Amino acid sequence: MKPVSKSEPFRKQGQAWFCTTGLPSDVTVEVEEISFHLHKFPLLSKSNVLGKLMEDKEDSVIKLPDIPGGVKAFELVAKFCYGVKLELNALNVVYLRCAAEFLQMTEEITENNLIGQTEIFLNQVVLRNWKDTIEALRTCIDLQPYAENLMIVKKCIDSLAVKACTDPNCFGWPLVDHSLMQSPGGSVLWNGISTGARPRECRSDWWYEDVSSISFPLYKRLILAMESRGIRKDVLAGSIANYADRYIPGLTRLHNNCNKPSNQVQTLISTQAATEEEQKIFIEEINKLLPMQKGVTSTKFLLGLLRTAMILGTDKSCIFNLEKRIGMQLDQATLEDLLIPNFSYSTETLYHVDCVQRILQHFLAMDHANAGSSPCLVDDSADADANDEQQSIESPSLTPITMVARLIDGYLAEVAPDINLKLSKFQSLAAAMPDYARPIDDGLYRAIDIYLKVLNSLIRCVCILMSLSLLG
Repeated sequence: MKPVSKSEPFRKQGQAWFCTTGLPSDVTVEVEEISFHLHKFPLLSKSNVLGKLMEDKEDSVIKLPDIPGGVKAFELVAKFCYGVKLELNALNVVYLRCAAEFLQMTEEITENNLIGQTEIFLNQVVLRNWKDTIEALRTCIDLQPYAENLMIVKKCIDSLAVKACTDPNCFGWPLVDHSLMQSPGGSVLWNGISTGARPRECRSDWWYEDVSSISFPLYKRLILAMESRGIRKDVLAGSIANYADRYIPGLTRLHNNCNKPSNQVQTLISTQAATEEEQKIFIEEINKLLPMQKGVTSTKFLLGLLRTAMILGTDKSCIFNLEKRIGMQLDQATLEDLLIPNFSYSTETLYHVDCVQRILQHFLAMDHANAGSSPCLVDDSADADANDEQQSIESPSLTPITMVARLIDGYLAEVAPDINLKLSKFQSLAAAMPDYARPIDDGLYRAIDIYLKVLNSLIRCVCILMSLSLLG
């Protein structure tokens, strides 16, 4: 049978496809709800599976309910069997590769069969290009377990990991090279002639947005592959934060309405396609994926993640781990981010004071472990003069704990007006910082003053109410 014309090889009518060869169809292939009215010889000459099915079948109807890629894949396979030249690309090659394997379209049946052609295109074209590899990896989600068994997923992930961990200059991408001559219009000059190419800056986060479109199971495998290849921890953490913020937008912006925790819960749950349980699992997985090293992950992001974890009610170990991470770098936090709303509807404090105290305890434990038994180099001997003490206070080893002391004093001033804040909690948080951490106590005195004024006002109100009750 001669190959049909490329201009009009197939014609669709309703739920059926017909081949326009002029010969009556002698076999019908049913895929899902679509019927393909075809001819036996083109199919058996390319596919071992279709050949065996036609031999075993007494009637002319073949059903392929499990073919990977479904109707979309078989339509392309049918055209290939009829000699129609297919345009392979990153979006269809994985479909065709899996369908060809399912139908056993091997070189033993005929040369240049579909398995060989798709395998060559994958290895020599798709996997050498960053964008094409991303597109191919996305299509693998619909083709499990075939894409996994054929090692396509692993090949895509390994290819992306190598490229992300390698200097982009190795790929010939147009980067800014200040030694290059440029025309007034900005294009690169070669021997004084404008090439039209415009160099661009290539930062370490150039790949963040591309990989954020991958499903989380595949993204997680990609991050682990990059980690095994020694990519910088801060670059890795930046990608994870970008991915998380895309999945649950506003992780670093939930503090905008911190006085309305109920609105936060409603916004977080109702604006996302994922269910609350799915988001909960996602937060726990992100927590496990983040590097544990101090300073590689943004403190603002970690506090946003903690706030979201509390809203969703994640596992206690997840909350503990996030609090520990934040405690390791508490000196990098801001007061605004530290004002974590209390999401309980009981008569608790407006802000989650207990959480902040736990974070502070993690910081102090780490600071004590780093400083040893000596309280941050302060000289307690009788001969130490005021100048030596001041120099000790201002030494680099004191900077983080001094910053945290100021942060906690500011936090106490913010939570002091809360009438539900018990004296024991206020006192415990204020006394947690060692004396040497506060070169100046003005911030602490201000917080105490605010708290006492609120306490006095509350006592006055109670006295007035008691007096009125007695008069009544």
